[in-house]
Amino acid sequence: MKKKNLGLICGIAALAVAGAWYLNQGSGAHADNGAGAKGPGAMPPTVVNVVAPQRRDVGVELLATGTVTPVRTVDLHPQTTAAIRTVHIREGEFVKEGQLMFSLDDRADRANVARAEAQVARDRATLADLERQLKRAQELVAQKFMAQSAVDSLQSQAEAQRALVQSNQAAARASQVSASYTSIRAPMSGRVGAIDVHPGSLVQMTTSLTTITQLDPINVSFTLPESSLAALMAAQKQGKVELRANVTPESQAVLGHLSFIDNTVDPEAGTIRVKGEFANHDTGLWPGQYVTARVTVQTLQDAVVVPQNAIITNTSGTFVYVVGEDSSARQIPVKRLHAFGDFAAVSGLSGNEKVITEGKQNLRPGSKVRLAGAGKPGAAAGQKKGA
Repeated sequence: MKKKNLGLICGIAALAVAGAWYLNQGSGAHADNGAGAKGPGAMPPTVVNVVAPQRRDVGVELLATGTVTPVRTVDLHPQTTAAIRTVHIREGEFVKEGQLMFSLDDRADRANVARAEAQVARDRATLADLERQLKRAQELVAQKFMAQSAVDSLQSQAEAQRALVQSNQAAARASQVSASYTSIRAPMSGRVGAIDVHPGSLVQMTTSLTTITQLDPINVSFTLPESSLAALMAAQKQGKVELRANVTPESQAVLGHLSFIDNTVDPEAGTIRVKGEFANHDTGLWPGQYVTARVTVQTLQDAVVVPQNAIITNTSGTFVYVVGEDSSARQIPVKRLHAFGDFAAVSGLSGNEKVITEGKQNLRPGSKVRLAGAGKPGAAAGQKKGA
């Protein structure tokens, strides 16, 4: 019985040893097959796309949404109460400074002017008579035929009459000024707004006749963050600050210059109000329009420009990957100086690198890379064009 149990134990042990040997042989074979396919520890190069940095002047711009506002708008009111006799202009018409726009009923004013001028003429005649009497009296006094007191009395009367003439002349001028209020002229050149009065309408000083809006030049008003104030002030000290405005993204930009920076920052919004002045000969800008305003506060001369999708920012900083001479990825720290659209001006690059734009998410410093399309017919030409 004991011999039988011992033989059973030996057989089980032999089977276990044989199974272990078989498993070890199989694992080794699989390992050998894997190593033969990829090589021990070797990784294939990462396929990447590259571009060559550009060198150009880059304008540092501040972008804002603005509103077109007129430089001046005048609301016309009569300075007297009268009926309108004639309307000389039409709604929407462009008028020049000094052009006659409205005529009011001036019959009473013309009568007052005539009466004042007649009064002046009468006083002048009286003054002339007194001056003749004074002259004769002075001759008689010289011949001892008249007392000096009589001459003094005539002289006083002549001086009083001369003052009365001057007073009535001033009254006549005042009448002429009042009469001039019946002819309402354009105080400036501009475009006429709506007209709500017509010939025969009785108007008073509170009645609005129409408005005149100056369209050339014209302003664009907008706000910028208070953080932009230092750049604005520095640019203004250098001279005229260029300003561009677009009514739509497809429209041609209108060129102007910065004309006004407010003297206070809005403490609630943290913004500062800014205005730009634009020539508007073709009336491309209209009061009340919304436009996109761009202020150029600085120009980066001969800056290195790369696509923004090539720049990586993480906890270790901001950098780009470039292709080294040994076809490996090299990490170069950069500083974003100014971003515009899909591109950014940066520092830290010399401008002759091959900057990686696609495939960089799989890279580490020193990783081997292969340019997309390398080894294929026409790959070199295609890569040069892409760069």
